[in-house]
Amino acid sequence: MLIDETGVLMAPLVHRTLAPRGRTPTQRQRGRHRQKVSVIAALSLSPVRRQPGLYFRSFPDCYIRNTEVAAFVRQLLRHLRGRVIIVWDRGPMHRGPAIRRLLADHPRLTVESLPPYAPDLNPVEALWKHLKYDELANYFPSGVHGLAAMVHAELEVTGADTAKLLSFWNTSELGTSSNATIAA
Repeated sequence: MLIDETGVLMAPLVHRTLAPRGRTPTQRQRGRHRQKVSVIAALSLSPVRRQPGLYFRSFPDCYIRNTEVAAFVRQLLRHLRGRVIIVWDRGPMHRGPAIRRLLADHPRLTVESLPPYAPDLNPVEALWKHLKYDELANYFPSGVHGLAAMVHAELEVTGADTAKLLSFWNTSELGTSSNATIAA
């Protein structure tokens, strides 16, 4: 299972769009604010059935610290059976007393770290790209809670799409235990 975090800003990523000739589309947005939605997600791959899974949680107008990461992993462990291996980056939210307590409380949990700056190894990075650059491009939220609702809805839809989840795994350079492309 790979875990990563991101922030989705109120300011949208603007892409080209279609409009009638001579009518450039415009959207007004409040500027100079730092509101965002922080999101943590885990992509899992069943070692036996090769079924992908997506678990996530969002935090409107909040930063993700080690306490939020530990609570998220504890919630995951309620849904997963057997030994669980988590792979994540070396971010500060993956260290600290809450993480040490989590590891002490759950001996079936093993944590491995990705090499420094290796986003190409983490399939969750492909999820973030899909969310921000595909699904939320040109989306102008009315407020941070509207943005959080949209993020949640888009991740729900993505989590139900097995082929899309497998594509995130396949774009990763991490590979699988058999070093073969995962088929839907």
